[in-house]
Amino acid sequence: MSSQAYTPGLKRKEHSLIRKERKLPIRGDVLVKEGDVVSHDTTIAVTDVQGDPTLINVAAELELPIEDGGGIEEFMLKKKGDSVKKNETIAFKQSFFGLLKKEVRSPTAGTLVFFSDVTGQAVVEAPPNRVELKGYIPGTVVEVMPSEGAVIETYGAFIQGIFGIGGETHGELTMVAKNPGDTLTPEQITAEHSGKVIVGGALVTGAAVRKAVEVGVKGIVVGGITYGDLKDFLGYTIGVAITGNEEKGLTLIITEGFGEMKMLEKTFELLKKFSGSLACINGATQIRAGVMRPEVIIPRKLVDSKESSQAESSTESMTIGTPVRLIRQPNFGATGTVVKLPVQLQVVETESPVRVLTVKLENGKQVTVPRANVEIIEE
Repeated sequence: MSSQAYTPGLKRKEHSLIRKERKLPIRGDVLVKEGDVVSHDTTIAVTDVQGDPTLINVAAELELPIEDGGGIEEFMLKKKGDSVKKNETIAFKQSFFGLLKKEVRSPTAGTLVFFSDVTGQAVVEAPPNRVELKGYIPGTVVEVMPSEGAVIETYGAFIQGIFGIGGETHGELTMVAKNPGDTLTPEQITAEHSGKVIVGGALVTGAAVRKAVEVGVKGIVVGGITYGDLKDFLGYTIGVAITGNEEKGLTLIITEGFGEMKMLEKTFELLKKFSGSLACINGATQIRAGVMRPEVIIPRKLVDSKESSQAESSTESMTIGTPVRLIRQPNFGATGTVVKLPVQLQVVETESPVRVLTVKLENGKQVTVPRANVEIIEE
């Protein structure tokens, strides 16, 4: 029984020492060395990913008799390993004294990597895809992983969200909402927000998200969105698998949850403080094993030793006054502070004895819940 379980996480720090491990999908060439200073768009490693194969039914296109078992080799104009242009003829047959001619053209450029007399099929593989791994955050290379990538370290503000879609991007952080309870609407988003990461309040409407895509907004950070609007925007129902690979034109980070949910005052004020700064964001989310949170990173210069010590401090221990968020119904998404930490186990609705705590919510109400039903908001 995990009687003391609770979920640490949901960081919201003005001073944070951030390390990001940047790795290629497959082994390649690392272009940086330890100690190098990089920017968010510095290419730190490259590799070539094998191109997609295209299957061509040569025997069928040449109308060869099935009983011949394909028998395409004598008609092939290309050998294995030959390069092929798109629409180039790779096989040719003529009969009846040259009156009837048939040819097979490659639907794609690439290399002829295979053909078979048995199956009558050929495979053209597209050219390798060049993958360039960017730094994502500006900082210093503190470790190099040969043929794989590097670890980049920076100092700055670090905010995690509840849920997100879309991958890594960056832009100037721009406040659109005036208050954490505001709704972000299409009328508030203009051409001047192109290339920026904009901040809303309690809710972003589906129409506002679509308007943001139209004007070229890089990302939206907001308290909530209705599940229906998110589904309509994506065009499908979001599952429990990892997000972050959506290519919808922007990255969306939800800091509180689904529905109209006022952004936590401290989160809003922290974003407001760094308005005009570079923000590096990533909407990738994984809720189950190997929890991954969407994030906002605002790189900044290390001011003094005091801030350095603040950056390295951790608030993962649960004490009276610890800011927390409830992550189960009936108060899902509500935030408050811990006011009681009873030592004794208490029997809850499931009839299991667990450790509980009492939280004073922002509206003044006090609730007692299992410790597993809250997560620490790190500041």
